[in-house]
Amino acid sequence: MTTDTTQTSVKAPATTGSDRAFFLLRTVFVIAPIAFGLDKFAEVLTEWDRYLAPWIDDIVPGTAHQAMLAVGVIEIVAGIVVAITPRYGALLVAAWLAGIIVNLVSMGAYYDVALRDFGLLVGALALAALAFGRVRRERHAA
Repeated sequence: MTTDTTQTSVKAPATTGSDRAFFLLRTVFVIAPIAFGLDKFAEVLTEWDRYLAPWIDDIVPGTAHQAMLAVGVIEIVAGIVVAITPRYGALLVAAWLAGIIVNLVSMGAYYDVALRDFGLLVGALALAALAFGRVRRERHAA
């Protein structure tokens, strides 16, 4: 009597560089907006009100602090949208970052932060491109 000792191994699905890049960018754009949004309430990182351009403060209702609390809520929502639907959440974050850049540049100050946010904007667009590509690949594989 012979028994078959051949074992079948289950391999994890292969991941590509674009898969790893997608997960890294998705992680950053979930955590960062939520962390920055929460900090609008705690003000541990900085005093956020000073980053609001006076012309924007003039057109939004309430105080600069109240405006920054609203910004915090929007950032938290943006991070959650990236977690749930990264292709659209990434575009939301990119648009939000563009608004922040316009705000900062229009102040004539904080160009370093505006440049950093430009890099983040490009990263958010890269996440969107990867996310849309994943959807197309999944549709073709099905």
